[in-house]
Amino acid sequence: MADSIEAQATRADFEPDPRRWKILSVLLVTIFMSLVGVSIVNVALPSIQLGVHATQSQIQWVLSGYALTFGVVLVASGRAGDLYGRGALFIAGVAVFTLSSVAAGLAPDANTLNGARLIQGLGSGLMGPQALGMIQQYFRGSERGKAFGLFGSTVGISVAAGPILGGLLIQAGGVEHGWRWTFFVNVPVGVLGIILACLWFPRPLLAVRAARPRAVHGAPRQPRNLDVIGALLIGFAVLAVLLPFTQRHASPFMWLLLPLAAALVWAWVVWERAYLRRGNSPMVDLAIFKTESFSNGTLLITLYFLGVTSVWVLVALYMQDGLGRTALESGMVGLPSALMAAVAANWGGRGVMRYGRKVVIGGMISVLVGLALSIVVVQLRAAYGVSEWWLLFTLAFIGTGQGAVISPNQTLTLEEVPLRYAGSSGGIMQTGQRIGTSIGITVISTIAFAVLARSNWTQAATVGFAAIAAIVVLALAVAIHDLHSRQPPEPRVAQN
Repeated sequence: MADSIEAQATRADFEPDPRRWKILSVLLVTIFMSLVGVSIVNVALPSIQLGVHATQSQIQWVLSGYALTFGVVLVASGRAGDLYGRGALFIAGVAVFTLSSVAAGLAPDANTLNGARLIQGLGSGLMGPQALGMIQQYFRGSERGKAFGLFGSTVGISVAAGPILGGLLIQAGGVEHGWRWTFFVNVPVGVLGIILACLWFPRPLLAVRAARPRAVHGAPRQPRNLDVIGALLIGFAVLAVLLPFTQRHASPFMWLLLPLAAALVWAWVVWERAYLRRGNSPMVDLAIFKTESFSNGTLLITLYFLGVTSVWVLVALYMQDGLGRTALESGMVGLPSALMAAVAANWGGRGVMRYGRKVVIGGMISVLVGLALSIVVVQLRAAYGVSEWWLLFTLAFIGTGQGAVISPNQTLTLEEVPLRYAGSSGGIMQTGQRIGTSIGITVISTIAFAVLARSNWTQAATVGFAAIAAIVVLALAVAIHDLHSRQPPEPRVAQN
């Protein structure tokens, strides 16, 4: 299905679609549902284990199975949306996510639940790139920054709401069966999202049809097909990277998948170039990596997620295993952080077109301040009995930084990407986030447990926060490089 806005975007007389804010509201409601679904499950794991009598391996797959299917399909689903219509695939993703939520809630055993979670990850993988692509498609200039800001605020609020809502549902439904309602709660939101999408999205989106080939900027017309070989190569490459890092005790054989992943990426690059030379439309036009803003932004956010997403794992371990706090108390300590992330994302989205990469740099500095202050709180608690609840304050700096980094970076990274590759480029960026998250959690957790084996949770948390800060410094260096690359060189003064 051709994207009418994409055709308009190639002309100077582009006019915004009057439905764009309604379309954005549908995207935000359904993305909120999917993100709450992720954070709820983290809280519900003990209840799930009791309810379906799951082993440790099975309960691990409740998380890792979802992460695998979600990460594997991102680039392919993004490209499919570019070709066949983003709205149609977004609706399909919401439907898959909603139906699999029903299946997960009704699951009689752990294997059925994990099967539903695999499908649920597929639904999220269909939704995510379409949401980013449609924001690019329907918004321009400062409005795009505002839209990404609202997107970031939605992420922040969902992170805050998930653990609290999960705790309340489990308390209301009972420890053994309350976990089922953490899946059922997705159903009314998903149904509402589908109904509103059918009402407000343009064109008959429920019938997916291929777009007609067309010329772009005077280039020859290219057949617009999905490039199945390219999709399989990049999908298996991502799977090979993620699989070892999503296993709690990966065997040595599993780590052999990493060189295999490198070989698959090499084969994918060779295939994409050959595919393009034959006059076809590749899965990803590798020329977009020559766009420095896209390459820098993708590297930056991958490094950022490599570090910062481990903060909440580390805090949960410190609060529960180190201090004996409950899961709900552990979740509550991050509430101000999540709320500040929502506020900062909204502000950052509005200010990014004016201040550019400086917004992201400021956000990373805020994260580093929060990490340093958190180390101080952990050390003072051990030495002088200072309350651990000071983390409510210190982690709020991290949340503020997170809001100022993620949404503005999306705007800056994708602003120069051609609209015809909006979905696949967004999928690449999200894939980097997923890979960074998986590797980072494994590495930071390993570092923390290695320190714990020789010391205590005070030192383990301290070293963990310091390791995260070192990774954020690397991301900050990329951001500073990108800032300088965006500034035009100063004119030389002629000397007599």
